[in-house]
Amino acid sequence: MPDDNRRLVYSSDGGMPAEPKRERPQQKQTSAVPDDGVVRVARAPRRGGVSSVVTGLAEREIAEVAKQLKKLCGSGGTAKNGVVEIQGDHRDAIVAWFEKQGRKAKKAGG
Repeated sequence: MPDDNRRLVYSSDGGMPAEPKRERPQQKQTSAVPDDGVVRVARAPRRGGVSSVVTGLAEREIAEVAKQLKKLCGSGGTAKNGVVEIQGDHRDAIVAWFEKQGRKAKKAGG
C-alpha cells in the first residue's frame, strides 16, 4: 500500500500534530447595496409567500421607518441587519410613501 493513501483514523495518544492553518489574503469588503442615496424596494420569496425588502436606509432611521411601513401596509415585518422586511408584496405603496416623504426611491429586482 503506498504511503500517500495512509492516514490516521483514530488515536488515543494525541494523534498527529495539526497542520498549520493557511492565512487567506485580505479581500476588500464590498457592499451588495450601492450607497448612492436611493432607497431600493425589492421583492423576496419567504416561506411560501413574498416580502418587500427595503435597503439603502441610514442605520439610525431603520427602526422608525419599519414601524411606519408596517402601519402603512397593515402587515408585519422586521428591521435587522440594515434591511427592512415587510410581509407581502407592497412595493408600489412603499415607493409612493418614500416619494411622498421627498426621498428618492425605486423598485429593484424583478
